[in-house]
Amino acid sequence: MPASHTRPSHLLSPRAVGVLAAVVTVVIWTAFIVVARASADPARGGVLNPFDIVYARIWGASLVLLPWGWWLVRKARRSDPGAGSLLGLSPLPLRTTVQVGFFGGLLYAMLAYSGFVFAPAAHASVLMPGSLPLWTALLAIVVLGDRMTPARALGLAFIVGGDLMVGGSSLLHALDGSGVWRGDLLFMAASFVWSIYSVLARRFALQAVQATIAITVFAFLTYVPVYTALLLLQWVPGQVLQAPWPTVGFQMLMQGVGSVVISGISFTRMIQYFGPVRSTMITALVPGLSAMAATVFLGEPLVWNLVAGLALVTTGILFGVRQAKVVAINSVASPALSTGSKA
Repeated sequence: MPASHTRPSHLLSPRAVGVLAAVVTVVIWTAFIVVARASADPARGGVLNPFDIVYARIWGASLVLLPWGWWLVRKARRSDPGAGSLLGLSPLPLRTTVQVGFFGGLLYAMLAYSGFVFAPAAHASVLMPGSLPLWTALLAIVVLGDRMTPARALGLAFIVGGDLMVGGSSLLHALDGSGVWRGDLLFMAASFVWSIYSVLARRFALQAVQATIAITVFAFLTYVPVYTALLLLQWVPGQVLQAPWPTVGFQMLMQGVGSVVISGISFTRMIQYFGPVRSTMITALVPGLSAMAATVFLGEPLVWNLVAGLALVTTGILFGVRQAKVVAINSVASPALSTGSKA
């Protein structure tokens, strides 16, 4: 039988790979929100504070991505001796690495994990992945010169309404001693910071893998030595150096390898198969799924304003995306985003 008529049974079809990548992306982005809240919430008796978790996240991602970056730079320097930056670990130029690394590698993680100290996971579900299209669209108009269509404007109006249902409610209780509003503001700030990274990645036409490596290299070379020194001098109350290894190892695996590396690769493969528009529609599942998961696993109440906010945000994302023109964009992971929020 001709070789063209055969296919090894162990190879997945392109559709199967795309579907699997979509499932992995949504699961990791959802788990990121739930696990981050369970880990950072002081009421749950966690050992690590938010900055400890950032430390573990960077270490986990760096163990995979720094060797990868070194290999890519060595390969690129065969034809261009000036390729790469930061000790030959980042495949991007120094200025680009610093810009995307500061917003996508450092500031986002510090804001997001700090938000989980004050606010429930359901609030993060609405205000982080849900607000990302809003901030990204507004920044794209200012930075990239994009045009605001009526359909997109209506979709963004739904998102604003959803954010107000959640964040506005917490602000109303700010004077009665509730600290939830602080977390909501931090989630909104984290979403805004990630949108800056996304717009920069689009402006520079960055490839997903190279961008993810670059932000990790920047975070490792700046945050890790400074935070380690502060811990050793006992100038900060972190416990990551004294915490049990299973606890730290879990955060390295979940927040670093999972949220940064695996979701970054899976999100890229999902984009390749489904395209940017359909992929955004798929990831619109994350706010609702993570809110329900927080109710099941963390016992968080899903009150009426959260349900309304989730409905408005999800409607806004789906409506705006369905009306959008399909464009070819080099996409980057959220956070899990890679968070994508990004996971």
